[in-house]
Amino acid sequence: MTTLLKRGSRGAAVRSLQKLLSEYGASPRLLIDGDFGPATEAAVRSAQGRLELVVDGIAGAQTMTALRRATEPVFAGRAEPDKAAMQERVSGAPADQVSAEAPPNVSALNLLGTARPVSEIIVHCAATPEGKDFTVDDIRAWHKQRGWTDIGYHYVVYRDGRVMTGRPVGQIGSHVAGRNTGTIGIAYVGGVSADGRTAKDTRTERQRSSLLWLVRELVAKHAGVRKVTGHNQYAAKACPSFDVSLDQLGAIV
Repeated sequence: MTTLLKRGSRGAAVRSLQKLLSEYGASPRLLIDGDFGPATEAAVRSAQGRLELVVDGIAGAQTMTALRRATEPVFAGRAEPDKAAMQERVSGAPADQVSAEAPPNVSALNLLGTARPVSEIIVHCAATPEGKDFTVDDIRAWHKQRGWTDIGYHYVVYRDGRVMTGRPVGQIGSHVAGRNTGTIGIAYVGGVSADGRTAKDTRTERQRSSLLWLVRELVAKHAGVRKVTGHNQYAAKACPSFDVSLDQLGAIV
């Protein structure tokens, strides 16, 4: 369990926080003394505002994670696939029904809550070729190379059905222009045919099952969620390469 660091906290954990705040550009410059006083609280509030977290002056797991990710060097990693296929909309019959099953890594998965109001879940694809595996770290590297502080999605579903955490859910995402506030962004690995040129619903059965499970869990956890949508409902692009309104996902709420 992560300790909440707040006014009056002292020790090595506070020094680590102060170092992260300094790396993130705390101004005025912080004294790394392990004493969470007014200056440290002000720096935490400032960083939370810049990182689009709930501003409360308390450094918990999500604030610490957001600070670490924001100050990590950009990792080159694998080149980001061409996303030209996302410029063409796709149409097709709804996918067959699947049952919601917990992902294979459910025992290690912790779906955190947040005081940030959430009213919508938006589904995306990673726009990666069918049959190829990519990781959260790959996507994070692509997004940080664009100048973002972290991966834009809150959750990523791998081809084998594992659900991986991305950006802290308490931090506003970067996944739909103009609709990041009040939303949670989920992406599945895939979304483009093997040739990399055509948008395609490449979800494996395990991905579809885990996506259904994840969205149901998030709707239960975030009582304010009123709808589940797809990126293509807000932008002239194919992502997530299927129509969420015709899918089981769209019928959850």
